[in-house]
Amino acid sequence: MASLALVKFLLCFLIICLFNFLPLCQGNNEYRYPFIRKASSFSSTTKIKNGYDYIIVGGGTAGCPLAATLSKKFNVLMLERGGVPFTNPNVSFLDNFHITLADTSPTSASQFFISTDGVFNARARVLGGGSSINAGFYTRASPRFIEKVGWDAKLVKKSYNWVEKQIVHRPTFSHWQRALKEGLLDAGVSPFNGFTYEHKYGTKVGGTIFDRFGRRHTAAELLASSNPHKLTVLTYATVQNIVFDTTGKRAKAIGVIFKDENGKQHKAILGNDRKSEVIVSSGAIGTPQMLLLSGIGPKEELKKMNIPVVLDNHFVGKGMVDNPMNTIFVPLKKAVKQSLIETVGITNKGVYIEASCGFGQSKDSIHCHHGMLSAEIGQLSTIPPKQRTAEAVKAFVKNKKDIPVEAFKGGFILSKVASPWSTGNLKLINTNVEDNPAVTFNYFNHPYDLQRCVEGIRLATKVVQSQHFTNLTLSDRETAEQFLNMTVKANINLIPKHVNDTKSLEQFCRDTVITIWHYHGGCHVGKVIDSDYKVLGLNRIRVIDGSTFTESPGTNPQATVMMMGRYMGLKILRDRMGKFVGV
Repeated sequence: MASLALVKFLLCFLIICLFNFLPLCQGNNEYRYPFIRKASSFSSTTKIKNGYDYIIVGGGTAGCPLAATLSKKFNVLMLERGGVPFTNPNVSFLDNFHITLADTSPTSASQFFISTDGVFNARARVLGGGSSINAGFYTRASPRFIEKVGWDAKLVKKSYNWVEKQIVHRPTFSHWQRALKEGLLDAGVSPFNGFTYEHKYGTKVGGTIFDRFGRRHTAAELLASSNPHKLTVLTYATVQNIVFDTTGKRAKAIGVIFKDENGKQHKAILGNDRKSEVIVSSGAIGTPQMLLLSGIGPKEELKKMNIPVVLDNHFVGKGMVDNPMNTIFVPLKKAVKQSLIETVGITNKGVYIEASCGFGQSKDSIHCHHGMLSAEIGQLSTIPPKQRTAEAVKAFVKNKKDIPVEAFKGGFILSKVASPWSTGNLKLINTNVEDNPAVTFNYFNHPYDLQRCVEGIRLATKVVQSQHFTNLTLSDRETAEQFLNMTVKANINLIPKHVNDTKSLEQFCRDTVITIWHYHGGCHVGKVIDSDYKVLGLNRIRVIDGSTFTESPGTNPQATVMMMGRYMGLKILRDRMGKFVGV
């Protein structure tokens, strides 16, 4: 009997330990998020007769913290075109990071598109937005950025802390990241600032939204802080356009039209209070696209698409920017554990250096095109550059399952240009919101950006050739040209390559540019919105997301975009209810 009791005690103790130390069970999501439903439930169970105080278009990196905050005092409806991240293993686990980016199906959490520059891109199509498909790095904006945009520094800090307490973790420091740290310091990117969320010149280790089990914690989990009685989140709800009342001197937003997962159309309406608002938080690609589809934009472009003009504003979709990234491939002696972004070198030359290595250990991941971090040396070398069409790449991806695992033993040093001066634009190609608009970033159109890219590649080369990397690489010391040659062969984009693209660093930058998904612009303050993020010339509509930025905050924007959702939610509540609102 005594031994049986001991066995029962040990079993109970084990269960308690598992509950305390294993990642949160997906089965708890219905309990934590009872307000999340599919869009088809709208008419029967979720519709509020008197209208909503706030309708948020887009359940992404900014939309989720915004909805959670506003729901503390007001009825909020948030509409997300994708599904939930909680039950999607390709989203939830670090090992499967590449698979979602490789998935080009209509139900993927990432929506594939190619910019007119010929660079492969992805935009989020899932609750949590970019935080559900990114590399997880978490770091705050610089004090200069906060001052530039005119935010309250104390409220900013409070809002960052709110995010960090819920979903941010300290990363595990791998051999690869340690080599990067030491290599950066040897190359003069100093001092070492240790682990910090702050943006400081030198080398540092930042936070991550992946926990120690490799499980991703997205902005969607911030919804757990909401008032479940005042928030409704509809997934697979694709907003078609914003509805306006144009009978007054200034048009005002009154609601939105959206389709559910079955294709049925619904209309969600704001309440009569003049402070009720539609808030667009669909990201740097989705927000200007939504404004244009709703009749806000250049009159000539709207008329070509037969879209009724609500407001003529030629700045919508202008000033689109993406931080250009170039990489150096580093072949390794043996396969290493996958490591995404953890360490960063912040230079005073406007260049950021980061690194990643390995690939997902899922048995499926080797069959996929790995997007930004593809370590498939020679993957397109058999296809002439001018024939590297989207179809050719797709066929290659389909047939590459026989590539040996050894081809994946490597990592990348990433060089990014901060605050690029080259800008582009976004235009509609049709009136179907599910289709991507035409997006042009004009990478390296400004010579200063090209100059900084060259400096970044030179710095990255120094890092790779440091003694801390020679212990990991296939040979004792590769020449710079050998590293660059391997990188050109590994790079995936539709930009034609040149015979001298490894001898001229300028040409190397142009030919091998890829994205790191830090799109911003299209709805700038003073041109499309005012300092309170209200759309100029209209009533009851705001924009709150990265489309409002003129530069990407810090080295990676997700921390600031999540903070922005919380910050603006608090600011709206204070403006409407007073400073001591109690949130």
